[in-house]
Amino acid sequence: MKNINNYLSKVLNVPLEKVNMCSLHYEVKKIQKNQFILQYGEVCRHIYFVERGLLKMYSIDKNGKEHIIQFAPESWLISDRSSLYFNEKSIYYIEAIEDCEVLLLHPDFISKLAGEFPNSLEKSDILVQKHIKSLQDRINSLLGETAEERYMKFVKMYPDLLLRVPQWMIASYLGITPESLSRVRKELARKNFVPDNK
Repeated sequence: MKNINNYLSKVLNVPLEKVNMCSLHYEVKKIQKNQFILQYGEVCRHIYFVERGLLKMYSIDKNGKEHIIQFAPESWLISDRSSLYFNEKSIYYIEAIEDCEVLLLHPDFISKLAGEFPNSLEKSDILVQKHIKSLQDRINSLLGETAEERYMKFVKMYPDLLLRVPQWMIASYLGITPESLSRVRKELARKNFVPDNK
């Protein structure tokens, strides 16, 4: 479990020699491509950590159009927090884009961790605040930025996804049509912009 161990030690300040103990607080599950770990109308019971693979969270509007809220590649967390913490039926789907190995973390995972490693609570609080900031920035981006500006932010946030997801999914995340995304990419190519896929 290389990615979760790295996350626990480097992000949450769990002593390296203790990270294996944390496996008592999560369950490992293999998810096949196109399989769901959360569907509309279900109550979300876990926070999902991606050890291997790629997940997406999305909603579907009344016209059947998919709106991608988040991608979660390796070492990312993903969950419907409203459903998880308020016991509400989810309005989202979380689906595997690739075959995945996912860790199911219970909602009290951090509090249990903090009981053993107090420094991890402060680090977790900082991560929550960064997540909220990221959501606010995303809302502002969707409301007020050009398609090109949104695409550039996507490349910065998800630099390794350009070759892992189809163009229509990127367009869905950006809130534009695939045709508009194609125009943006052609214009950036004309300006000699080359995304860093490394």
